[in-house]
Amino acid sequence: MKFYKDHYDVVIIGGALAGLSAALQLQQKGINDILILEKHNLPGGLATSYVRNGIEIEATLHEMMSIGSKEDRLKVGVFFDECGVDIDWLKVPEAYRFVEPSKGIDITLHAGFERMADEIDAQYPGWGPKVLELMQLCNRVYDSMNTLSVTPMSKPAMLMKHPDFVKTAGYTATEVIDTFGFPQEIVDILTPYWIYVGNPMSTLPFTIYAFLMADYFRGGSYVPKKYSHEMSMKLQAKAEENGAQIEFCQEVEKILVKDGKVTGVRTKRGDTINCDYVISGAYPNKVYTQMIEPLSEVPEGAIKMVNGRRLSVTTASVMMVLDDTPENLGIKDYNIFSAGETMDTDKIWEQGKTLGPYKYLTSICLDLANPGATPEGMCQFSITNLPLVQGFLDLKEEDYYDFKRRMAMDMITEYERVSGVNLRDHIVEIEVSTPVTVAHYVGAWKGSIYGYSHSIDDHAVARLQMKEDDHFIDGLEFAGAHAISGNGMGPAVTNGRAAAKAVIDAETKKAASEGSKESAAKGRKVRGFRKA
Repeated sequence: MKFYKDHYDVVIIGGALAGLSAALQLQQKGINDILILEKHNLPGGLATSYVRNGIEIEATLHEMMSIGSKEDRLKVGVFFDECGVDIDWLKVPEAYRFVEPSKGIDITLHAGFERMADEIDAQYPGWGPKVLELMQLCNRVYDSMNTLSVTPMSKPAMLMKHPDFVKTAGYTATEVIDTFGFPQEIVDILTPYWIYVGNPMSTLPFTIYAFLMADYFRGGSYVPKKYSHEMSMKLQAKAEENGAQIEFCQEVEKILVKDGKVTGVRTKRGDTINCDYVISGAYPNKVYTQMIEPLSEVPEGAIKMVNGRRLSVTTASVMMVLDDTPENLGIKDYNIFSAGETMDTDKIWEQGKTLGPYKYLTSICLDLANPGATPEGMCQFSITNLPLVQGFLDLKEEDYYDFKRRMAMDMITEYERVSGVNLRDHIVEIEVSTPVTVAHYVGAWKGSIYGYSHSIDDHAVARLQMKEDDHFIDGLEFAGAHAISGNGMGPAVTNGRAAAKAVIDAETKKAASEGSKESAAKGRKVRGFRKA
């Protein structure tokens, strides 16, 4: 019996959230002849966990967006429900606590537009209504983005039905927020989530900022009870139940192209697999420079496109298991953003191009959202900065492990300074991840986790408009952080669905074309018969 069939409708490279979501979306539309090839022995990519001394530890997920409550499901939550992917979601207790010692700021915000506005008003009297006005604007832009992503409209129709989206689309987050006249302290309080999209507020499109803020504060954020790997495993199980073939430890080395059209793939072990479509989890940077065979099939425009895109942030993270409960250690908040020196995101961005020490940190205590995350009397705690890859490119191999230790100690010291909590005397297990870790385990281009930077001239809205121009090889689609919707686990699901939709649309167009040809042929026969 052969390992692979002679032909598949779709081959998906990578069994992470995007690839698995693409498979489920295809299956919903009746495309079931699907092969998923994953280089590792488990699904999930960065949506995973690992075990140390019998303790399972969350590897990456801080919080999952676009889920929503059962009463107000948001789009990723709706998709999982529709697919029959049953995940035990736990709501994160607060949006975030923000601490900026230099300005005496220490505030905790919760989900709910009115509630968070009231919490800011309690510390900065009179500003709550203005904050609520901003959040309501964000929510209208959020609704527009969700509508326009699936319903193309003419510009006049967009202006009539989505005026706030149109009015703010060409402006940065800073430019729009400045119109509200907030004092700098409130601007700082409204800024921490910028790191989750990886671009300074001065160049971050307001559209992206608005979507982020509305999504988190409208429905709150969630974590799976059995870690991010629960999503991966259940998506895999459902895709296989629906008929997809998933093979692990099978790395795709080449995407085969002839006359501008995908014909198949070749694995590292030498299997040639024929197919009509390929959905790639690999970055376009790698695909267009190393994976297309022959390389002569790569159009010049594809190289210009990847050269014109800027990689967004990657990760520097310290993950720990501590020997006591959060309460006994003095850890009161699930998610803390701390600005050690400044909240000027341009300065933080520049610091992110170096090897640190990093001062802008986000810390997570998983047990405060998931009480069963660790054995009784312990807790999981992580400290993360999202730097750019530039600083790591010249890091020498012989210096790498010393750097990791120094980076971990610097981040722990900074957290302890800001919070007053002693961590180092309570560490039972510790792991440190860098862009090198990501590149090694996942194969992401240069260790990037957030795809391409969302700048004012290159972001989700602009990419959607340029979708046809940026499509270079027939039958090849991309799904992952590098795709249109950008970064994060929620957008990864959306990107997978978008890639599947592109395949479905192409098949529909092809079927219509073939139907027209068949009708024309029948017409010619009829006309010929009548003429005779």
